Amino acid sequence: MDAGETATGGAAIIGTVSGPGPAGASPLPLATSGAGSGIGEGRTASTGDAAALPGQGADGAPAADGGRAIEATNGPARSAGRSRLAGIALMLCSSFGGQLGSTVGALGFPLAGPVGMVAMRQIGSATLLGLFVRPKLHRLSRGQWMRVIALAATLSVMNTCVYAAVDRIGLGLTITLEFLGPLAVAILSSRRIVDGACAIAAGVGVVVLTQPGPSSDFLGIGLALVAALMWAFYILLNRSVGRHLPGVEGTASAAIVSGVAWIPIAIAWFSTHPVALELVPAMLGLGLACAILASMVPLVCDMLALRRVPAGFFGTFASLNPVWAAVLGWIVLGQALSPAEWLGMGVIVLANVVVTLGPALRAARAARAVSSRAGARRASARAR
Repeated sequence: MDAGETATGGAAIIGTVSGPGPAGASPLPLATSGAGSGIGEGRTASTGDAAALPGQGADGAPAADGGRAIEATNGPARSAGRSRLAGIALMLCSSFGGQLGSTVGALGFPLAGPVGMVAMRQIGSATLLGLFVRPKLHRLSRGQWMRVIALAATLSVMNTCVYAAVDRIGLGLTITLEFLGPLAVAILSSRRIVDGACAIAAGVGVVVLTQPGPSSDFLGIGLALVAALMWAFYILLNRSVGRHLPGVEGTASAAIVSGVAWIPIAIAWFSTHPVALELVPAMLGLGLACAILASMVPLVCDMLALRRVPAGFFGTFASLNPVWAAVLGWIVLGQALSPAEWLGMGVIVLANVVVTLGPALRAARAARAVSSRAGARRASARAR
């Protein structure tokens, strides 16, 4: 969940951001600004140097073809609106599909156990991504291999800890605690006072959510927090991999390396935890569904959504992950949360919305200002 880089020097900048989570690195231009920063090309709206409106000249006077300029800009605006709605739908599909995949994985615990489901998910994801992306592993340099291996190890540890935690403390609680990873990355990369307050609020939310006591499953909570740490590492590593490998090739390469590494683990696990022959088809079906829903669906949806919405909004929409997990855990797995747990989860989700929405909205406003200026210049050039 890369919300982009924030300019602190007072002028808006154009950066390149990577897609969140399993989307890999899909570069997207993003205008971001810090508090009090300029708009567009470093000029502030408060100084009176606002962008010319459609149908106006640079000095605010009506342009000769004002009507045509407005008509010319309305069409792209409507198209952009439809594209934005499609991007929102894709982000909803990505977050829901990912958590549905985790739910399907939990359904397979009685058959294969958490380790067995992780093995099938990793091997299945590697197979699917290898077939569809076909990364050129033989062309990777030594430095690229090191980054890919680090990303593969992070993915493996993260998914293992998540599934082991789900088995002990439930899906909703696990995903909410895991969500602290990207939230911490967003807070630590910010210099806003309000984000520091959000960090404190998130800490309070964790205490309310977990309700530490003699009967608490500290091992399950610890596993979820390790998964959160791994998710933070994944975000930082994915940025590095995205700078060295194009598109989703880095993510696909890491998935393949992870899948290959899990083959001997899967052999050893199922040798010591045999599954009845008549249950093998059901187990394999759940494993394949888990790989598709938890890996392929978010990958494809995030890639398509990145072309339609500012990347900063991914952090805000990712706030739905704990909500989807809690609802699906309740409906499908029968894991109901107490009022206190819902309250703690709500505090953590709200903290993430506050941290990510502000920069995303500022970036969107700056992008609209730049687009408006560009449209006005084109209209003025046609009039001349």
